[in-house]
Amino acid sequence: MEKKIISTAAILGMIAIILGAFGAHALKKILSLDQLNTFETGVKYQMYHALFLLFLGTTNIVSDRVRNRIFYLVVSGVFLFSGSIYLLATNSLINIDFRLIGPLTPIGGFLLIFAWFNLFINILKKKP
Repeated sequence: MEKKIISTAAILGMIAIILGAFGAHALKKILSLDQLNTFETGVKYQMYHALFLLFLGTTNIVSDRVRNRIFYLVVSGVFLFSGSIYLLATNSLINIDFRLIGPLTPIGGFLLIFAWFNLFINILKKKP
């Protein structure tokens, strides 16, 4: 499981850097400042959670069952939260109206919050 979590962390981190560079260079010329800031929010949260997974994959602070649950919450949350933000921020560039996926953003955010909450609760429950 550690290899899977750390590998996923590496992929998410790498993609966040690629998308951040793409936003800073290519999208800067064609998106409004507001759209670019929105896109960067998706990149930041993706990177934060790549680092969270890196921590999760290298610690034994929680059980394997809890680690697995947090892993799936984070991956799903990043996909829904950051993924929907990327599409919404670049909506003006594509002839598809992505505004319908707007409700996915808070669902993804909830999953990310719930992942952190799971870590918090399970650390509190851990006996010294």
